[in-house]
Amino acid sequence: IFAMTQLETDRLLLRPTEAGDWPFVREFLMCEDTMRHLGGHQQEPDAWRTLAQWIGVWSLTKAAMFGVIEKSSGEWIGRIGPWHPLHWPTLEVGWGLRKAYWGKGYAFEAATACIDFAFDELAWDEVTHLIEDANVPSQKLAKRLGSKPSEYVHLPGSMSDVRVRVWRQSKQHWLVGK
Repeated sequence: IFAMTQLETDRLLLRPTEAGDWPFVREFLMCEDTMRHLGGHQQEPDAWRTLAQWIGVWSLTKAAMFGVIEKSSGEWIGRIGPWHPLHWPTLEVGWGLRKAYWGKGYAFEAATACIDFAFDELAWDEVTHLIEDANVPSQKLAKRLGSKPSEYVHLPGSMSDVRVRVWRQSKQHWLVGK
């Protein structure tokens, strides 16, 4: 059921990332700028495995990032959405867009739809965004979405040395702010 989930905004289609998105996913994951605060840029074999992970997560959980498709071009421009893999410290709505699509309001548009989805369809009571202190653009987006900075957490597994700040808001706060 959830693998068929699609969300739509005025300018975007949000749907599970597909194998055919590979050229755009490859560009995203291998770009130093886009991946600076998302674990670092990847080499092509690692990027391909990440694509496989994103596709597979939809079969394991109903909280998986959506591929973001720009309606006007039909291009995969990034991934945004609910994220809660095994041992993840919070119920997160995260984001990342290809550099050419920064500054156009797409992240806000997609994140808003995904937060609605997390509260309405996934029945989450709160959403968080895990953001490094150096990632000022993501902090600005989190503030614009109504989230507030909270405690620090470490990511799980091989990323346990990564410390990020939790930005959070409750469903009640989200509904009041709409």
